[in-house]
Amino acid sequence: MPKKSFKRPTTSFKELSSFRERVYQVVRKIPKGKIFSYSEVAKIAGSHRAWRVVGNILNKNKNPKIPCHRVIKSDGKIGGYNQGIKKKIALLKKEGVKVEGDKIIF
Repeated sequence: MPKKSFKRPTTSFKELSSFRERVYQVVRKIPKGKIFSYSEVAKIAGSHRAWRVVGNILNKNKNPKIPCHRVIKSDGKIGGYNQGIKKKIALLKKEGVKVEGDKIIF
């Protein structure tokens, strides 16, 4: 059997750092009371298929000036938050977003 070749990723660390900064820029601009999906953030940041990367970037964010709680799953579910889902729900409700259970009410 022929050996499978390993294809190296084409994304460099520099490109990933640049994408991370673009994600932070997009999320910083989400106004109070508004929400974006991970896929919307990825698309605006320049990589429409990188919604999982957006989630990982936001999960590692420790800067309180970046309102990560305003980013949810595209099906309306809350998604993760590095300070816990209860905190994310509380922050969203405080900003006037309607939440029922683990979903946003549109």
